[in-house]
Amino acid sequence: MEDDLPTEYDVVVVGTGMTESIVAAAASRIGKRVLHLDSNEYYGGLWATFNFDGLQKWIEDLKSPKPDGADAITLVQGGEKFLKASNQYSTVENVQEKWFISNDADLPVLSTKDTQTDGSGDAATSDGAEKSDEDKTEKKESVKQWSVERIKKEYRRFNIDLAPKLLFARGELVELLISSNIARYAEFRAVSRVATYMDGKLTQVPCSRADVFANKTVSVVEKRMLMQLLTSCMEQGADSPEFNGFQDKTFLEYLDTKKLTPMVRHYVMQAIAMATDKTSTRDGVNRTKHFLNSLGRYGNTPFLWPMYGSGELPQCFCRLCAVFGGVYCLKRQLDGIVVGEGKCKAIVTGKQKLALEHLVVGQGHLPPEIVSSSGEQQISRGIFITDRSIMPGEKENLTLLYYPPQDAGQEAVTLIELGPSTNACPQGLFMVHVTCKRTKTAEEDLAYVTKKFLRAEDGAGEGKDGDSENPKPQVLWSLYLNLPASDIKLSDSAPSNVHLCSGPDLDLDFDFAVNQAKAIFKAMYPDEDFLPRAPDPEEIVLEGEEAPGPQFEGDKPGDGEEKQDIEKTEKEE
Repeated sequence: MEDDLPTEYDVVVVGTGMTESIVAAAASRIGKRVLHLDSNEYYGGLWATFNFDGLQKWIEDLKSPKPDGADAITLVQGGEKFLKASNQYSTVENVQEKWFISNDADLPVLSTKDTQTDGSGDAATSDGAEKSDEDKTEKKESVKQWSVERIKKEYRRFNIDLAPKLLFARGELVELLISSNIARYAEFRAVSRVATYMDGKLTQVPCSRADVFANKTVSVVEKRMLMQLLTSCMEQGADSPEFNGFQDKTFLEYLDTKKLTPMVRHYVMQAIAMATDKTSTRDGVNRTKHFLNSLGRYGNTPFLWPMYGSGELPQCFCRLCAVFGGVYCLKRQLDGIVVGEGKCKAIVTGKQKLALEHLVVGQGHLPPEIVSSSGEQQISRGIFITDRSIMPGEKENLTLLYYPPQDAGQEAVTLIELGPSTNACPQGLFMVHVTCKRTKTAEEDLAYVTKKFLRAEDGAGEGKDGDSENPKPQVLWSLYLNLPASDIKLSDSAPSNVHLCSGPDLDLDFDFAVNQAKAIFKAMYPDEDFLPRAPDPEEIVLEGEEAPGPQFEGDKPGDGEEKQDIEKTEKEE
């Protein structure tokens, strides 16, 4: 049975995605009456993070049609028009889930190398050839065996993202988390290595100055070239005279004039700027500067990963909204909006009509009548559980790989590999996320990368591809899906107080969502500060309170001073 909600609000926010949650927190922070609704029983929408069981339920929910809301005609008055909301998951397409291991518990051993997952993070020793047959047998028996049943039993140990993203250490979201004091609600881990594919194998990119000069594969001359180029991008930026004449050319054309060696050019293009041969000089320089600007703040790479998944971050902003009085109601759907005189006057949810000043709504809930374009930047996603890392090392790593298109018709792919220490999966497994712009289905778009770095064959066994020392990771389970675009547009006829929040975008970080939230807040409250610092609990002083520390109901005026004097006397005695 639905609870009756108060009927008037300054801001109603529908959907708990990243942008919606930031706007809700910002409005609540300045004292506005905020109602935050979500038809799901979890936070995040298409930005959510699930355990394995939760993800299975989400996949099932995609297949079942959503019930229609209550008949709202009786709630609409003369001169008003009712626009029915759309189904938020109607644009999630091509969902393909597949197992590559048996359902039986008694399986052949997946691997004789227990790499990087022993809790301490140390790899297995590399002198296996020198070990006795008894040692080998004992080690083989100790390796974990995985079945469908066992993975499902350990479902709580998984945190699987629908839209995994990293944070630049000096990106928009990190600065906002710090300035608003919301960072206290979250934990992060630095990405430990940025990888690139060169000369037929994966190698670690030297990111920091120390890494550059410690790298033995780069000559002294190449190191000087690299440092000069990076310094130029960092200190001068895209508007520098250094880049005159290249504004209308590609970044690759600019790099060709610098007479860089192939290795240096590769590092800059693919690992630092993460650019293709179509990327403009301005974009290439700005990406390089963004990368370099974030170096050295929290680790040897510029990136942070949110522990327990990217879906934790919308919840951090929801928590702040609730602290400042925002009302939250999950499992409560938007049935439609009531429009009159060019504005949205109210929403209908269940049997209630709720009046509002501003409606902030995620793209999946919008009535189709006010959408002019569903966007072109659709997303192809692949999620894999594997038995080892794509790039074995001396310790467990959190790895980022950018892989540019190899042939016409392909899109650049971003790969993020997470190990057990991020709480993404149990000990003995890895979680691999791959993302690119959609051109076909997710499985087709990502095939050229998954075949390059993973072994996805029925029946888990020992790696047959790659060299014998570092066989490709065996995929135990895969999920492909296509997510809707983030460049959706409202029509000119849309009510002026309806504000659109896009879903996940193709960028590596959260800058797009943060900047969109700032723009929405500024449109609603142009004279207010956006998410000023929230005080810590011990800093809050209640109205009329003179002495430091909390006062309690029934205290008399002056009790605070008397209590302090008593405590002081007891301390002295």
